[in-house]
Amino acid sequence: MSWKDEIDELRKRQALTRAMGGPEKLERQRAAGRLNVRERISLLSDEGSFREIGSIAGTASYDEDGNLTGLMPANCVFGRAKVRGRDVVLVADDFTVRGGAADAAIVEKQIQAEAMARDLRLPIVRLIEGTGGGGSVKSILDMGATYVPFNPAWDLVVENLETVPVVSLLLGPVAGLGAARAVSSHYSVMVHGQAQMFVAGPPVVAGIGEDVTKEELGGADIQLAAGAVDDAFASEAEAMEAARWFLSYLPNSVHELPARTTPSDDPARTDPALSAIVPRDKRYAYDMHAILASTMDKGSVFEMGRNFGQSVITAFARLDGWPVAVIASNPKVYGGGWTAESAQKLIRFIDLAETFRLPIVHFVDIPGFVIGTRAERAGTIRHGARALAALYQASVPMCAIIVRKAFGVAGAAMMNHTGFRYRYAWPSGDWGSLPLEGGVEAAFKAALETAEDPAAMKAELSRQMRAFSSPFKTAERFWVEEIIDPAETRPLLTEFARLSAPLRERGDKKPRYRP
Repeated sequence: MSWKDEIDELRKRQALTRAMGGPEKLERQRAAGRLNVRERISLLSDEGSFREIGSIAGTASYDEDGNLTGLMPANCVFGRAKVRGRDVVLVADDFTVRGGAADAAIVEKQIQAEAMARDLRLPIVRLIEGTGGGGSVKSILDMGATYVPFNPAWDLVVENLETVPVVSLLLGPVAGLGAARAVSSHYSVMVHGQAQMFVAGPPVVAGIGEDVTKEELGGADIQLAAGAVDDAFASEAEAMEAARWFLSYLPNSVHELPARTTPSDDPARTDPALSAIVPRDKRYAYDMHAILASTMDKGSVFEMGRNFGQSVITAFARLDGWPVAVIASNPKVYGGGWTAESAQKLIRFIDLAETFRLPIVHFVDIPGFVIGTRAERAGTIRHGARALAALYQASVPMCAIIVRKAFGVAGAAMMNHTGFRYRYAWPSGDWGSLPLEGGVEAAFKAALETAEDPAAMKAELSRQMRAFSSPFKTAERFWVEEIIDPAETRPLLTEFARLSAPLRERGDKKPRYRP
């Protein structure tokens, strides 16, 4: 006895679901310049590696004799795949079926995708397009009632942030619960001109009197500047390559450690150009990205969130093959001063490093918090204090390189000073409670106001203080541990990566990660 008829029925149903929303909807997707859900899965995953789960889930129709006449697939496709040889969970919205809004099967499929990532301890990549939520207002007519809202699988979404790498690719318009899923990630990416993200789309926003296009409301430039997403690229292929690169630095879950790759760069390499990269005139900036490129393994620097909180650079990189998290001041923006936005960016990045046990390298040039009325209205000190708390709560090994300035509360946030201070300073180091510029006036305000020649007194006080502000004076008292030739920074950092590698511990206690 054979089950051929049933197997034929299975193949028939699978063919119907692979037709997605049908020729007209597929053509509309193509005309909009967007790939369909199955093209996306093929583009991201290794050839032939995708194994779908729930391949015939959907809404079926039958004739009077009970024969299948049609099958509209669920607009969530998920399963296992390999990405660069590595097992991951892929879950993707099909915009050609009800614009990605939920139907009877999508909720359970999303739940199972998140549960699969958690239980099998695998990274999850979400390909998001649509709302991914409870459907539209029209669904009231289908259900015959309204319901109290809930967020499907949100316990799993939150748990996965503390357990496995989570990546979201926004590949078209994304709203509502779809937007919440997108930002509840360790790394989120949009496609310029193709993807938009909003709490509610233009038709709903028109109800409050705002007449805007999708791009004006939630285009990539807006969301990048707001820090709601991390990166944006010109094409879906580039966005997917960024996702692959991001995942390469992380383990499958917190139950493993980030893997070392085969070293391809001399760990003892020095760079004499670094000894002259910082200008003597403090009014001039320099290229921190060039310092990162020189000291990290060649070609390994992967920057995240470059459009938000731009006075701070956050990146993954490798040192002699070991993956590390890198924080660096950007003196070209606010002189490297901390803003409310850069503090928020730091909190999330430090939490990411702590979650997946990545040692932190911090290149420091912090003149303090950015000041002024705008900074006060942004609550800079509140966000800055939260960033300081995140740094002191982190338990991963840290190494600080003081490149130039370190002033005030923000400057003190280079590392947790209560343990061993794995720290080096360049001869260009300049530190204190306040910079001399402006600090003299604040400290000697009363004396300057009564002086016969305030300008002369200020100049003399500045001269005296400058004589004591040499980093060598600080090193004499062991208030800074070691001053180094900048050219020798890389060998010292590769040594840090080697020494800290055994200190990384798999943790049963899950760190708290918030999107």
